[in-house]
Amino acid sequence: MTMDAPDAPAFDRFGPATAQSPVIVSVPHAGRDYPPNLAQISRHSAQSLIGLEDRYVDLLAAPLADLGHVVLIARTPRAVIDLNRAETDYDPAMLSPPQRAARPLSAKVRGGLGLVPRRTAALGEIWRGSLPVSELERRVIAVHRPYHVAVGAALDAAVARFGAAILIDLHSMPPLPGCGHGKAPTLVIGDRFGRTCHGRFASRAAGLGEVWGLRTAFNAPYAGGHILEANAAPARGRHALQIEIDRSLYLDSTLMRPGPGLCNMQGFVAGLANALADEIIAPNFAIAAE
Repeated sequence: MTMDAPDAPAFDRFGPATAQSPVIVSVPHAGRDYPPNLAQISRHSAQSLIGLEDRYVDLLAAPLADLGHVVLIARTPRAVIDLNRAETDYDPAMLSPPQRAARPLSAKVRGGLGLVPRRTAALGEIWRGSLPVSELERRVIAVHRPYHVAVGAALDAAVARFGAAILIDLHSMPPLPGCGHGKAPTLVIGDRFGRTCHGRFASRAAGLGEVWGLRTAFNAPYAGGHILEANAAPARGRHALQIEIDRSLYLDSTLMRPGPGLCNMQGFVAGLANALADEIIAPNFAIAAE
């Protein structure tokens, strides 16, 4: 199951070459550059694999570069490699030659959504055959590792200039079911239960969501994944939030194409990035963070 490597880069970096803002934005799951030989190696078409994408959430982040924020947007689809999983978080049973698990498999891997997704509830098995170990290594070296290096370098540059920085890991979610008599959240803020950022960032994000009429939840059902774990170090000034936005707020009724709410949600994301930047640049941040 070897994929033809696309000519396009695995991700794009937008924004200033040197740090002009303490906010870095990561968009790891919106990639749409499917390999040319997908039909030969997948049981499903690219159209069917859209369910693995954070469909067009990159359109919410792209305008932020003009505001001085660094934005990193994956081009490689999540079906090929999931940038929000650790390099070691894969299912050895899908590899060739067969591998032995070095550690217990995570719940995500057991469910089919590891470093390379194996199956989904909607589609069943994704691939026609096993994945050569050499191909997994190629994807890690060509796609996964460079993306994380770029995110880390952008954070380091922002910390060097501002004394602290915050990563917004931007995702979208399908509309969630309501709970009891309550309405489902349309914005989920994840900080790994307080471990990946100072509490004032999550509070500021929630407050802004309320102003924009969004129903906010914290860490449920999404608390943040590998990108937060790998890049957050609040004691060293590196903060990180995962933001999940209901797709119905910016896509059309089919959840396939940009919809009438796109401009409104672009405004929310821009407001969020600017508000979090203000939190860091505020004169009392260093004192409050101690």
